[in-house]
Amino acid sequence: MCVSFLSRFYESLKGKELNNAAIENELIKTCKDAKGKENRLCYYIGATSDAATKITNEVSKPLSSHIPVDKICEKLKKKDVQICELKYEKQVDLTSVDLKKLKVKDLKKILEEWGEACKGCVEKSDFIRKINELMPKYAPNAAKARTDL
Repeated sequence: MCVSFLSRFYESLKGKELNNAAIENELIKTCKDAKGKENRLCYYIGATSDAATKITNEVSKPLSSHIPVDKICEKLKKKDVQICELKYEKQVDLTSVDLKKLKVKDLKKILEEWGEACKGCVEKSDFIRKINELMPKYAPNAAKARTDL
């Protein structure tokens, strides 16, 4: 997860000035929008406001020298093993999954990823109804594929 997050971050820096301070500021900006496991990674490297330690320079300095992202993650592992233990959660394929067979926890997670909440939802059917309502907005391709079935 470290490698993919930092790779995307490095790609977003293309065409911008690459000095330590600028990279560190961009990293903090990127981490403000990070959710879930990516936010946890930002916490571990100290790029969130509530982080206990700050090792952002362990990311910004090597990036400014164009050191490969996988090497940066290896160095981060030596500083904090938890960084390499982070893994992305399995994504649900909304085009083919039967929502009725998912657990309520997974249904809640779909809504959370979309930044939505299901106020007043008590039963599984309530969550499924809410997901089906919001699917055209957040996953239009999945919604179209589901109507074609």
